[in-house]
Parts: sequence; structure tokens; C-alpha cells
Amino acid sequence: MLAVLRSRWRASYDLQVVQRRGRLYLQVMWAYLEQQSFPLDAEGYGAHLQEVIALLNELGVAGQVRQWLLTTGERPRLGKAMGLALETGGRGSEFLL
Repeated sequence: MLAVLRSRWRASYDLQVVQRRGRLYLQVMWAYLEQQSFPLDAEGYGAHLQEVIALLNELGVAGQVRQWLLTTGERPRLGKAMGLALETGGRGSEFLL
């Protein structure tokens, strides 16, 4: 996943899985590891990215996410995250509160 982010946008953008209105979304945030103001160091970012990847694998959407990251025409912009509605096939309800 990190290789896809870096090859696509030449930056290690932050990824977040969020819940809105009963659905799960992957968001590519505008902040990235190479920024001085990024709140995590390389080790913390790596651990966070591994957690996100593990969740995406558990949901069975890793291929969907990879395809979207490789083909989207969008780009993360300051103050505006990119979002992908995750098609979990009903498994997302296991992760919703």
C-alpha cells in the first residue's frame, strides 16, 4: 500500500477508515509523513498503516482499494480528503458501533 501511495503521489499520505451514516469509507488524508508537521514518526506511521491494511484485508476490500488508488483521477488536497465507499458485502456491520 505504501508503495502505491508513493508511486502515485510521491508522498506517504495518511489513511483513515471512517464510519458515516452506517457505511465504512477509506479516506486518503491531505497530511503525509514527509511533512514537518505530520504528527507521527516513520515507525508510528508504519504501525498505523499496518493496522489500516489489516482492517482492509479483514473486510475483504484490499483489491478494491488498490484498484481505486491506482486509477483515481483525484489527488489529496489541503483540507479535503479523498474518500472511497468500501463495498464490504455486509461484513462492514461487524465493525460498526
